[in-house]
Amino acid sequence: MFEQVTQPEGSQIVIEVWSDLGCPWCYVGQHRLQAAIEQRPDSDRFDIRIRSFELNPSAPQEPETIEKAFIRAKGGSAIHVLQVERQAQAIAHGEDLEFSLDRLSANTFDLHRAVQYAGDQGRGVEFFSDVQDGYFAGTLNPYDSDTLADVAESVGLDGQRVSEILASNEYADRVRADRAEGLELGATGVPFVVLDRRVAAPGAQKVAGYGLLLEQVVGPVPIERVS
Repeated sequence: MFEQVTQPEGSQIVIEVWSDLGCPWCYVGQHRLQAAIEQRPDSDRFDIRIRSFELNPSAPQEPETIEKAFIRAKGGSAIHVLQVERQAQAIAHGEDLEFSLDRLSANTFDLHRAVQYAGDQGRGVEFFSDVQDGYFAGTLNPYDSDTLADVAESVGLDGQRVSEILASNEYADRVRADRAEGLELGATGVPFVVLDRRVAAPGAQKVAGYGLLLEQVVGPVPIERVS
């Protein structure tokens, strides 16, 4: 589906990341992708954009435990859920990332609407990453509109505008369109990363894996000239 063409040196590269808040692999994958980019001396040429992809559009608005949400969506037992969570926690800790087992789960549609606004203002990655980091650390309630407004303010956005969006239905069509486009491009889950509309990567890759994907699009890490 994607044409394999190396981009000219110095050209701007858009990296689209279809993601959802409560996905542990999205959390880990986002940090790995950022690490891969930061390893390159030309890191400033990469423009990451968060795209909306609800994993469970039918999830309830009222927050519930991860255990209850997991069993309702996928079945299994409480023991199985705890095993899965602890495995994810170990992976996150291996990446020096916090991972609370006491998180709650709920519908993420409203958050995605706020992310759409943040993206329009050039702060989509910062806003989404701060919300997700706080969520997995267990220090932030992403389902509270006042909290999202505060995070927005912290990354240079208009918190009042975020509150207005969350109290309306703005950006709803954009959230649905993002998910539909992701599915059309081949996403069966998240994270789903598309680089320059030329290379696609499903699932959370290792840092080295993302590094190879960057090379597919822009070539090897440039050797800085020594004067």
